[in-house]
Amino acid sequence: MSQTEARKTLKDAPIMWRRINSIGVILDCNSTYAAKLGYAKSEILGRPIFEHVPKESWEDMNNSLKIWFDTGKVTDRKITFKKQNGETFSGLLQATSLYDENKNLIGSNTVIFDLEQMTDIKIKEYQDFFKKSIQKLEEIKEKEYDQLDENSKSEYDGLKKMFKMLVSINFDELKY
Repeated sequence: MSQTEARKTLKDAPIMWRRINSIGVILDCNSTYAAKLGYAKSEILGRPIFEHVPKESWEDMNNSLKIWFDTGKVTDRKITFKKQNGETFSGLLQATSLYDENKNLIGSNTVIFDLEQMTDIKIKEYQDFFKKSIQKLEEIKEKEYDQLDENSKSEYDGLKKMFKMLVSINFDELKY
């Protein structure tokens, strides 16, 4: 899957990011997501999202999917995630929908924050990253958006919506 300039902002981002299709299969993820879970990216792609949560969290993940289907987004959803080595961590899931040029749901951009890492330093890193990413997306909009194909525009629009949601998070409420 080729990466647009917009998606390149996520490559080595401090946030855990994944893209899923409309049935919960992981289509892409960044290196932070793979590293946090202890997998190679190739071991993640094509796998269902339920493989990264313990069985006792499947209902929470399923409820998150239902909310996404009903509303087009998921905000501040606490879910336990499972690493490859079996360790777990408490995560906060945020997701926004992706649509094709005909406004059909094709998947989501999902960001997961490790709640155990919510320090002032980490929060500042996230906020700085969000601001820089929004600036990068604005540059893309000004310079090349009109030349993008429909898939690239859909990806751009989805990422723009995701970052807009992320900058509105009240991180002070999430500190451990």
